[in-house]
Amino acid sequence: MMGLAGFAVALMVTSLIIATCADGKEFFHHREIKVQRFLKQLNKPALKSIKSEDGDIIDCVPITSQPAFDHPLLKNHTIQVKPSFIPEGEGDSTYTKKETKATQVWQKYGECPENTIPIRRTKKEDILRAKSLESCGKKNHQYIPEDTSSPNYHHEYAFMGVRNGKFYGTKASINVWKPDVATPSEFSLSQTWIVSGDGTSRNTIEAGWQVYPGMYGNNDPRLFVSWTSDGYQKTGCYNLVCGGFVQTTNQYTVGGSYVTASQYDGSQLVLNLLIWKDPKTGNWWLKINDNDVIGYWPGSLFNSLGDGAIKVEWGGEIFAPTSDRHTTTDMGSGHFAEEGIKKASYVKNIMIVDGTNALREPQGLYSYADNRNCYSVVPGNAGTSFGTHFFYGGPGQNVNCP
Repeated sequence: MMGLAGFAVALMVTSLIIATCADGKEFFHHREIKVQRFLKQLNKPALKSIKSEDGDIIDCVPITSQPAFDHPLLKNHTIQVKPSFIPEGEGDSTYTKKETKATQVWQKYGECPENTIPIRRTKKEDILRAKSLESCGKKNHQYIPEDTSSPNYHHEYAFMGVRNGKFYGTKASINVWKPDVATPSEFSLSQTWIVSGDGTSRNTIEAGWQVYPGMYGNNDPRLFVSWTSDGYQKTGCYNLVCGGFVQTTNQYTVGGSYVTASQYDGSQLVLNLLIWKDPKTGNWWLKINDNDVIGYWPGSLFNSLGDGAIKVEWGGEIFAPTSDRHTTTDMGSGHFAEEGIKKASYVKNIMIVDGTNALREPQGLYSYADNRNCYSVVPGNAGTSFGTHFFYGGPGQNVNCP
C-alpha cells in the first residue's frame, strides 16, 4: 500500500500535471487570439474574393484600403495612379517563339473590379509556418550579395552587377523555373537588386520570382517584391505583408503563383521587369511583361535611394540552414550556367536607367558566385538577340560540392 509520503508525492505530481495542462491551454488560447488579431490586421475587407486551384484565395481590396497605408510614413499618402513617365527607349518587350509571357494561376478564375487590387489572403497556416508572428512574411535574413552569412544559416549567390555610378532603375528579362527546394524553410529566387547605402542605412528595392514553401505552402514559382530602408533591421518584408509597396494594378497580385514554368531544353517562361524612379514624385515604379504597371515603392520610404542607387545586381540566391553538407536546393533551373540557352537560367536584355532617365546597356559588369562548384555564373556572348545577358544557377550539392 502507498504510504502517506508516497500519496503526498503523487498528489503533488497530479496537481503539477493539471496546472501544466491548464497553462498549456491558456498559452494556446492566447496564441490563437494573437493569430486571429494578426490575420484581421493583414487581411483587409474585400469587395470580392476569388478561389484559385493552387489553394490561394485572392481578395479584391479597395485600392485605398491596401496594407501599404499601415506604414506610419504613408498615413496621408496620395496614391499616384500612374507614372508620370516611362524611361526613354522602353518599348514593348518581345518574346521569341520559344518564350511565353508569365501569367498567374488565379487569373483563370475571375478578375478584380476597377479601383481594387488583388491581394493573396494570408491564412492561419501561413502564420503557423513562420517562426513567430513578427517574422511572418518578413525577410529572415539581413544580407544582400557579397555580405557575410550568419553561422546558423547561409545564403549563396550567383549574379552579375554594375557599380561605381548613379542608377535610377533597370530593365531585364528573367526566365522563370520551378527549382527543387530541399526543405520548407529554404528558398530559391531570381531577382534584381537596386541598392544604396551600407550597413543599417542600406536601402534596397528588389523584385523577381521565388520558390519558398515555408512562406506560401507549396513549391510554385511566384512573383515577389521586397524592400528595406535600414539593412533589414526593422524594415523589409515580402509583397504586401507589411506597409510599403503601393499596388495600383487590378490584374496581378504580388505573391501570386505562375501557371507554368520554363522547361529544360523546351519552352521558356519569361518575366520582363522594369523598375525606374519617377523624377517628379521620387517614387520607384515596377512594370512587368509588356505593359503591366504593378505599382510603386514610395520615395518617402527611403533615404539614400533618393539620390539614386550606387549599384544594381541581377541573378539568383538560395537560402538554407547551415549544415555539414551542402543543401540540394536548386538555383534557377538546377543546371549550371555553362549549359547555356534553354537549359540554364538567364537574365537577358539588361539595361540601366541613367541620370538622363534614358535606358542604356550597363558598362563594366562584374560577376560573383560564392562557390562555382555549387552554383555558377557565365557571361553571354555579345551580338545576339539576348543583348547584354548572362547565365547562372546550379544543383547545389554534387560530387564537387559536398
